[in-house]
Amino acid sequence: MKALFINCTLKRSPHFSNTEALAEKAARQLREIDFETEVLRLNDYNVLTGNSADEGGGDEWPMILEKIKACNIFVVATPIWMGHLASTAQKLIERLDAIFRDENLSSKDNGQYMPYNKIGGCLITGNEDGAHSCAAQVLWALQEVGFTIPPNVNAYWVGKAGGEKDYVEAGGERYLYTNKSIRYMTTNLAWFAKLLAIHPIGTNLLEENKKAEAESDTEEGD
Repeated sequence: MKALFINCTLKRSPHFSNTEALAEKAARQLREIDFETEVLRLNDYNVLTGNSADEGGGDEWPMILEKIKACNIFVVATPIWMGHLASTAQKLIERLDAIFRDENLSSKDNGQYMPYNKIGGCLITGNEDGAHSCAAQVLWALQEVGFTIPPNVNAYWVGKAGGEKDYVEAGGERYLYTNKSIRYMTTNLAWFAKLLAIHPIGTNLLEENKKAEAESDTEEGD
């Protein structure tokens, strides 16, 4: 079983990332229960803006997409900037939009999107408010493209408004609420990943499309 964390920090390696520290803590907990884990920084790769599976011109998103295909658990970790998701996290979400149009990213047998039977979660860091809003945006986007979102699969740490210290510098690694939330998250992610590995979702989207077309008078987008 594999878990993939994508750190959407604006920093490039080898610069220190508080978001990565939070992601690594969650990854360690999954490794303790025999998940193979990987944490990568989106900003270390040449991921172009766009909404296709491959934008060409040296775009490295296809390599990351292969890692998403291979994982059972997918976690987006993002800092908060100006009260919103990091631009890198938004870019990731926009690249996942290709799932709706690329026939190679859905099953020819039942129409299920590639993320079906994969579990999604998110981690948020920042030194201002906005964690709930950012988590809501990430988790909504993940379920929209087919990831299963179990209960309590987001964890966050935010410091004082306007503060200069973030997760590690401010002692967030010893903060009870955040640690409790990470434990809930990793345990639920693992439980549901194992469940869907044994009992995959059986919905046939192709059949449901036909039923919807029979009861509709307009084409999609009209």
